[in-house]
Amino acid sequence: MSIGIVIASHGEFAEGIHQSGSMIFGEQEKVQTVTFMPSEGPDDLRAKIDAAIATFDADDEILVLADLWSGSPFNQASAVLAENPDRNIAIITGLNLPMLIQAYTERMMDAEAGLEKVVANILKEAKDGIRILPETLQPEETATAAPAETATASAIPEGTVIGDGKIKINLVRIDTRLLHGQVATAWTPDSKADRIIVVSDAVAKDDLRKQLIGQAAPNGVKANVIPISKMIEIAKDPRFGNTHAFLLFENPQDVLAAVEGGVPIESINVGSMAHSTGKTMVNKVLSMDKKDVETFEKLRDLGVKFDVRKVPNDSRADLFDLIKKANVQ
Repeated sequence: MSIGIVIASHGEFAEGIHQSGSMIFGEQEKVQTVTFMPSEGPDDLRAKIDAAIATFDADDEILVLADLWSGSPFNQASAVLAENPDRNIAIITGLNLPMLIQAYTERMMDAEAGLEKVVANILKEAKDGIRILPETLQPEETATAAPAETATASAIPEGTVIGDGKIKINLVRIDTRLLHGQVATAWTPDSKADRIIVVSDAVAKDDLRKQLIGQAAPNGVKANVIPISKMIEIAKDPRFGNTHAFLLFENPQDVLAAVEGGVPIESINVGSMAHSTGKTMVNKVLSMDKKDVETFEKLRDLGVKFDVRKVPNDSRADLFDLIKKANVQ
């Protein structure tokens, strides 16, 4: 048993938001879109919903994400719910992208989670996804944005050992864009980290970028921007023993500096490296030059492994096979 998702809307909104969700989270199983077009009537819409649900297994629970309360997609889905009292069906209206992404996240994090728990978490994320910039326009009671912090244990006496005294590095990713939609909504929950640490000398000196990273952090996860030297210190600081970290780097050279400084990085998700003059595309999202290749080779020689995926649901690719085929010069 699992949860089948039906995305239903007036017009082609459902198709568009489904495509956006796939760009961020990757292609998903058991997801169907239902569009109610101007030339169609209620019977046509009902037939589409029935057909969408028929693609799921008989014991699957059904989650309908609809655009408007009392709109035709909602009304027809409500009829399906009323006529199938033995089937576990839930409908959430006010469809937005955070809602859809959270639905995907819930299924990924706990395949056995029931519809009741999933719906509660989706509702919270959908509401929290409505945020305002500038923050002065955000009503005080709903303000959620927080600036990126500097990772620190200064409130705890130096030398204190927390847990086993070793920071837990759940995931390391190279991504030119650092903390963005795919990272916040797909990789962060997949990593099960409680802290995102952007490790970059350049970004640590850029107040605007630090602010934007703070605003992009997902709810419930702290975001930090620190220079490489600080990350090396943290890796040796026993006060971070209970920290589960997701490290983000802009490029392989920064990762190499961290590893050579003693940061215990065993594996790297190579996610995105932007194209620039003189670099060769090795796949749709990775561009590198000879210096990058040499850096990856040094990391490999230090025992680091590589996981080439854009989003968690992608198949893993071999980094050096891609480099060889692209003939990076």
